[in-house]
Formats: sequence, structure tokens, C-alpha cells
Amino acid sequence: MMKMMSEQTSKGTLFVVTGPSGAGKGTVLGRALPAIDKIHYSISATTRQPRPGEIDGQSYYFVTHDRFRSMIDDGALLEYAEYVGNYYGTPVAAVDSELNAGRDVVLEIEVQGALMVKQKRPDAVLIFIIPPDFSLLEQRLHSRGSEPDDVIARRLEKARSEYQSGDRYDYIVVNDVLDEAVRELTSIIIAQRCKTEKRIDLLR
Repeated sequence: MMKMMSEQTSKGTLFVVTGPSGAGKGTVLGRALPAIDKIHYSISATTRQPRPGEIDGQSYYFVTHDRFRSMIDDGALLEYAEYVGNYYGTPVAAVDSELNAGRDVVLEIEVQGALMVKQKRPDAVLIFIIPPDFSLLEQRLHSRGSEPDDVIARRLEKARSEYQSGDRYDYIVVNDVLDEAVRELTSIIIAQRCKTEKRIDLLR
């Protein structure tokens, strides 16, 4: 597939993609991002254990709780959040380096962290990915087969709470048919790149 090209020469846009566990945000991003030029996927740090197939430095930076606390104390994280007993956070230096070079950056993070980013970076574009029906979310979590029922129950309880923050997002992508969700996400990124503030230099 030919990659989308962008004329942008200004600072990149920070896209924050989030949603409840089981919504399929990673799958949607995995299909969308390879077709988009000049975009950087930010790798988060986490204290949770790797799942099967996850690789340190590619899926996440897997760190100890002590190391994570040091990153917080050093101001090295753009955001961080606790989720179901583990911590997740975004190293700020790598994000700003990419943005300042004119590349867009995508954060795939938890809802708590997404709202923290919006407070610090009001120009960030927040995208909430959800399934078409909450019962489908429960089905997807059970179908993973990677977590016990009590953890799934905690994730579902958290998801219900996260839905209450949905009106604070710029866009909502419904992940029912994967190809359609990928098109929706891609269209959002294209639209942001076409904003006048991004292309004003072309008029001079």
C-alpha cells in the first residue's frame, strides 16, 4: 500500500489513542499506521509483565516499580497512570524530539493518562476507540484467554468508569468492522494534517 504523504513542515501533532481494554485499539493502530507517512508510534513504559509475543523495547519498555518511580521523580514522563495494579507512562523526551522534527506522534495509552496529556498539551488530539456494544467488550476480554476472571471483572468495572469520560475526547472511533475503524482513524489523521494552521506556509 502506498503511504500517505504529507506536506507538513510545522511541528507535528500529538495524537492520543485510548479506549477500554478489549476495544481493539492496538489492532486498529497496527493496521492504520503502516500506511501513514511521517508518524511515530510512541512506546510506553510499564511495570506489568510482558504478555506472550510482546518484546521489550518494541511493545513496551518493561521496567520495575522502583525504576518507574525514579522516572516520575526525574520528570521523565509526559503522563503516567495506574491501571489494574500496574503503572504505565510515556517518556517525554522521545515524544518532543519527534514533534519538533515535524513528525506526528501517536500515543496508545490508558484513559487516565490520556486526560493528563490533554491538561498538559491542550493541542493534543484525543481519540476514543470503543466497540459498538459493551457486551462485545466482555466477550473480547474473555476470548483473549490470558487473564483470570477476577482481572477481567476489574477491567470491565474500569471500562464502565472510562465511558463516563467519553465526552472529553475530540473523536470517537467505533471498532465494529475493523476496516471501517481503520478508515475512521486514518481520516482523522488526514483531516488534522489538512488544517489551515498546518499548511498556512503554502499560501505565502
